[in-house]
Amino acid sequence: MTVALCATAIVVLALLWEVSIPWLDRRLERRRLRRAEPGIAAYDPGRERRAEQRARALLRSCVNAEEWEMYRDLGFLRVWGRHARGPGTERDGAGAPYAYLIYPHKPLLAYLPQTRRLLHEYCVEFPDETRPYGSAMLPESDDVLAKWMALTADEERLVNSANMHLPGRQVDPARVKRDLWRLSEWERARLTRERRRAAEGAGGTPGGTVPAP
Repeated sequence: MTVALCATAIVVLALLWEVSIPWLDRRLERRRLRRAEPGIAAYDPGRERRAEQRARALLRSCVNAEEWEMYRDLGFLRVWGRHARGPGTERDGAGAPYAYLIYPHKPLLAYLPQTRRLLHEYCVEFPDETRPYGSAMLPESDDVLAKWMALTADEERLVNSANMHLPGRQVDPARVKRDLWRLSEWERARLTRERRRAAEGAGGTPGGTVPAP
């Protein structure tokens, strides 16, 4: 009985080996082709971090000093709208100064700075078509730069081509309210620093008095 079981096991193993050989050959051949294929590099876990570092450097070289410091400190950009008629078609917003908040991988958010009233979300996407693997999303700072460039170059075209929604569809209004408060505090602190530097550069003190000799 034992001899029969051993013989059966040997036959089964032999059959399994015969079946698995073609599968192993196919796997090895696919691996060899992937290694030989030009332009497809092995996955690099540090690639995402380096891509974001390059994106931040590029963003810094394109925007002005205030915008860069805003993004560096707060994680978003504000861009002022330029249409004289104001945002949208609402009567109470006609002619009012308005602006957009640009978040990484989030819709553009239009709002009224005077009242902090949120107006619309504009959904736009800039996928990365050059990546050989992984997500098609651009690095965060590249996404912000793409939106900034499109918005400052042709605001009307970007807004008209975007999907418009009411606030709160993708961006949490509570978060935006906090960010607008953070922005106002950031601007107040930045203005204080600039005044202090201007006073020091003029040979005075931040209070405007001249030090005693």
